[in-house]
Amino acid sequence: MKSVIKDAMILFAITLVAGLLLGFVYDITKEPIAAQKEKAKTEACQNVFSEAAGFEAYEELDVEAASTVLAEAGVTGADIDEVMYAKDASGSVIGYVITVTDHEGYGGDIQFSMGVTNEGVLNGISLLSISETAGLGMKAGDVLVPQFADKQVERFYTTKTGSTNDSEIDAISGATITTDAVVNGVNGGLAYYQNVLKGGSANE
Repeated sequence: MKSVIKDAMILFAITLVAGLLLGFVYDITKEPIAAQKEKAKTEACQNVFSEAAGFEAYEELDVEAASTVLAEAGVTGADIDEVMYAKDASGSVIGYVITVTDHEGYGGDIQFSMGVTNEGVLNGISLLSISETAGLGMKAGDVLVPQFADKQVERFYTTKTGSTNDSEIDAISGATITTDAVVNGVNGGLAYYQNVLKGGSANE
């Protein structure tokens, strides 16, 4: 009996010390991690809206309402995570940076930011998180991202035979699922822009 109690006390002590150590490590690392995430977000905003002098949070985003907007536009499997105002040096809103997560990637969620001007021009997209197959879907940064730059269309479509107009995106060879997921996510961001942000109705 004493042996069982002793073993239990040792196990409790080990668990307690491990818990305290984990808490200590978390306290030390949470601020650097948060700072790194903020830095990555700022860089993504600058990547997709280089002409902006600064960015400011769009506080009116309602995630559930955004999902309804996307569904009504025929976009499923994607969420609007965040919206930022892109502002010029005078503080005027010149467009938006929309962060989207598509949940239909081959390897899971694909998150990216996209910059859209007040005129509806998609400056481009910047990948934030992607875990697709190496050598296939992971080519998204090199193959897909450049295809979205400086396009003004209402919706994009995937093609396997070579794009013939601005609305068509060439699929990554052997990674159509990844391509479709990114295209779907971009279409979700465009749908939110067209139905909520377009025309400056969301401007401060």
